Amino acid sequence: MSLQQQVSAAFSEHGSLAQAMPDFRSRPQQQEMAQAIAEAIEQQQQLVAEAGTGTGKTYAYLVPALLSGGKVIISTGTKTLQDQLYQRDLPAVREALKVPVTVAMLKGRANYICHYHLQRASQEGRFQSREDAQYIPLLQSFAEHSTSGDKAELVEVPEQATVWQQVTSTRDNCVGQDCQFYKQCFVMEARKQALAADVVVVNHHLFFADVMLRDEGVAELLPSANTVVFDEAHQLPEVAGLFFGEDISTSQLMDLARDSQMAYLTLAKDCVALSEAVPPLEKACRDFRLVFQFEGARMPVQKAQTLKKFDEAYQSLLQSLAALTAVLETQAGRDPLLEKCWQRGEALLALLEAWLKGNHANLVRWVEVFSQSVQLHATPLSVADGFGKQLNAQPRAWIFTSATLAVKSDFSHYQGQMGLLAAQTKHWQSPFDYGQQALLYVPTGMPEPNSIAYTAAVAAMSLPVLQASRGRAFVLCTSLKAMREVHALLKQAFETQGLDYPLLMQGESNRTELLDRFRAHGNAVLVGSQSFWEGVDVRGEALSCVIIDKLPFAPPDDPVLSARIEKMNAEGKNAFMEYQLPYAVITLKQGAGRLIRDEQDLGVLMICDPRLVEKPYGRRIWQSLPPFRRTRVQQEVEDFFALINSVA
Repeated sequence: MSLQQQVSAAFSEHGSLAQAMPDFRSRPQQQEMAQAIAEAIEQQQQLVAEAGTGTGKTYAYLVPALLSGGKVIISTGTKTLQDQLYQRDLPAVREALKVPVTVAMLKGRANYICHYHLQRASQEGRFQSREDAQYIPLLQSFAEHSTSGDKAELVEVPEQATVWQQVTSTRDNCVGQDCQFYKQCFVMEARKQALAADVVVVNHHLFFADVMLRDEGVAELLPSANTVVFDEAHQLPEVAGLFFGEDISTSQLMDLARDSQMAYLTLAKDCVALSEAVPPLEKACRDFRLVFQFEGARMPVQKAQTLKKFDEAYQSLLQSLAALTAVLETQAGRDPLLEKCWQRGEALLALLEAWLKGNHANLVRWVEVFSQSVQLHATPLSVADGFGKQLNAQPRAWIFTSATLAVKSDFSHYQGQMGLLAAQTKHWQSPFDYGQQALLYVPTGMPEPNSIAYTAAVAAMSLPVLQASRGRAFVLCTSLKAMREVHALLKQAFETQGLDYPLLMQGESNRTELLDRFRAHGNAVLVGSQSFWEGVDVRGEALSCVIIDKLPFAPPDDPVLSARIEKMNAEGKNAFMEYQLPYAVITLKQGAGRLIRDEQDLGVLMICDPRLVEKPYGRRIWQSLPPFRRTRVQQEVEDFFALINSVA
């Protein structure tokens, strides 16, 4: 029986999935998608597949992948989906199909406790807070009894606890085979299991970090893989850009300084020169940060070089790093940790020297400023060539799937970005009845999106809609500044009008906790920015309205975007239509996708931006969205919610 026939049988009305899963319902879109993936696996083809929300794309790729009999790598956009696949979906499908496949999950090394660094942290006792010190016994017990060492399993220590930085390793500070705990290493054990498994679940960052850096274990997996599946594939161009470029941050230099000081105290107290070389590097990092005024600033290298004291501060960084590296070289033979510090110093020095001198036509050099650090980027204008080498290295199937890859069923933007010009493309509409379940509302009377009064108008126009929906809403903003302003205006309006909807905002706590609170309240309004545009699943009445402030065009002052636009226009292309507009459409589809998550969901999508109906390109945008019933009349929104509320 061919793979396609096996897949067809599994998805049939009385097939193995229906027999094993009481809630399973056969959907035509899901069956067609599974067949297309089975064909791509059999033919060792590239397939780009967009499947609307509710298609059931996870099972559509898992079933042919597990039945194929070959080695499969599945890469996800988030660790949340990675955990869900490994812990829930894969075991369920494997059990239903009764196939004897072995499954492993591989994460980046920062997700696993490191015995070596845990011991060092315990002995040295240098913690950022009292809480960090109190977590150490928990971490020691976990390291002793856990089989995986995966920090996701230790829920008693919060994910954002600063102690994790001290008890996990990085590519820079792992001492490798010289480590006394090498045989017990959780990272090495995870790699070993992944190499032996039939199906391995990774995430995009790990996949590309490894492909580029040959560090985390995927490089060993890839040659034997018959099929690679990328779920949430819309994130790939950005993630790939991070790894096909070269970055260096002052925080990396500060980490090296800290580790060198620790090595001096514990391993080389007789080398006073080592201790004396650390403070100048720390001072140079702080001075370099002071060159830039604003946190969040992003600028091309040409602009950075015009800033007062930039060149002086940059040279100081180079000189102090070179001086520390020279001292480390004299001590490297004494201990693996000192040798590792020296190797890091050499690598960072080479990156720092190359960054300012770089003149590669495909790389954009730019600066990003954070509250405590500065990151120097060299980002590729295109990842198509670099990724294309991976695609064509040897025959295998490559599957790229997401709910948002196309602009009005046209995949050319995504294919061009990723070098997938030879790929098959397929599109399946969501099985949801958007015409009955949802309303798209674009208010009238909104000012121009670039006017000073725009954000206030968003808040004012949102208020009656939030009253009609009785809270139960996401307000998604395209910038952190707009998010804070909308939150403040709604808070004031809620107090003035006596509205008791709980008002939450991104950043008040981590995303998981905020979503738990949002669901628990049942009538909350959550104001968010980028973190809530995708990867968020709230089903039922708790989320009945999604309000989007603006069409999510990338900020025009972004250095990489500016360089891409300049390059495309110089080549005679229309950068707006071929790059900026598709980017905005795919991002908007993600935000809109938060609203209707199953067949019972009902709600209103409100897009405040008048360009959606007033600009010629607006039609292309709303035609790329699901087929909502559309209105510009506020009363129709109120009537829609009145009907929902009366039924409820």
